[in-house]
Amino acid sequence: MTDALRAEGLHTFYGKSHILHGVGLEVAEGRITALLGRNGAGKTTTLRSLMALTPPREGRVTIFGTDTSGWSTFRIAAAGVGYVPEGRRIFANLSVEENLKVPLERPGPWTIARIYELFPRLAERRLNRGRQLSGGEQEMLSIARALLLNPRLLILDEPSQGLAPLVVREVFRIVTRMRDEGISVLLVEQNARMSLEIADHAYVLDDGAVVYSGPAQELAADEARVRALAGASAEEWSDIGRS
Repeated sequence: MTDALRAEGLHTFYGKSHILHGVGLEVAEGRITALLGRNGAGKTTTLRSLMALTPPREGRVTIFGTDTSGWSTFRIAAAGVGYVPEGRRIFANLSVEENLKVPLERPGPWTIARIYELFPRLAERRLNRGRQLSGGEQEMLSIARALLLNPRLLILDEPSQGLAPLVVREVFRIVTRMRDEGISVLLVEQNARMSLEIADHAYVLDDGAVVYSGPAQELAADEARVRALAGASAEEWSDIGRS
């Protein structure tokens, strides 16, 4: 199976603070890969490094077989990567329909009409401004905007953050639908259990380093490791692995 994305030896800094320490991961084409870890583990920084929003000082990123190290964020997006950042970041003063018209159109199956089929709630609210939407509707709108780029790879940062449980289920259903459509997905999430339900492969970050890589089902079956995601250190993870 080919890789939609491969990162090798990423070292990323914020000023003098060394955040990522040699992070490497792979996202297989047409699969969901979950990147898990406690708050402050380096998950969002990893995504920002992949998208060149915070370029790594060392390391290499390959997307669909092309080395994108040194590329601009715009060029990475144009290569078929959709990015849904933490916090949604929709345009609060624009209507749903106006928000959907912001992305540059790229050829492919995803159109505004098809978005409304996938997200009937957005169709109902298409004339409402972004600030009038619920948290779940804003997340759907954020995902919808990324889909209109017709990406081959979708990167999602904490899509369930702050949402009610029923809405979280709906968001995860949509993520699964993306895989069914042939889109590769890299999912960063605090909701470890639900992420592992839908993911094919899982990585766990702690203190800027990968401390676990393996099949998602295998990790889901290890109750001690799943509980450790709430706050175990890298050393504790190693102890769990030996127990």
